[in-house]
Amino acid sequence: MSSVKGIPPRGEWHAALLLGQLFRRLGQSFGEGPGLRQSQLRVVSSVPPEGISVTDLARRVGMTKQGCGQFVSVLVESGHLAVEGQEGDRRVRLVRRTTAGDRATREARDRVLGLEAGWAEQVGPERYRVFREVLEEVATGIWRDDAAPAAQTSER
Repeated sequence: MSSVKGIPPRGEWHAALLLGQLFRRLGQSFGEGPGLRQSQLRVVSSVPPEGISVTDLARRVGMTKQGCGQFVSVLVESGHLAVEGQEGDRRVRLVRRTTAGDRATREARDRVLGLEAGWAEQVGPERYRVFREVLEEVATGIWRDDAAPAAQTSER
């Protein structure tokens, strides 16, 4: 049973509070993980196998180019990423995952899949499937064909 110490009464729960609790639980599960913070794992796992420029990586993860460059530098020092010049254009530096970066990404993915399996078991597979669909829609703003956002449905 997880602790609910410090959480307001149920009637006062709002989405930001619940998301914060969810991120706290995720963070706890990574305490013994691949040795990277969640923000670092997000950057490492966003590097495709063929590599990516720092500018494109920054766009992909929603960071400034300078901020992403700092993350990349730290992750190069830790051995999770490597940076090399791109053939044909030496101005563009390609960021690639190393073996350690691939391993950290796999471990993080496996850990999250294990958490999701546990949550599905806890609430039931159908309820979790619906939760996951709604979470994807709300988080991305991408709506399923058969589920229009409220703003669109109210115009009918």
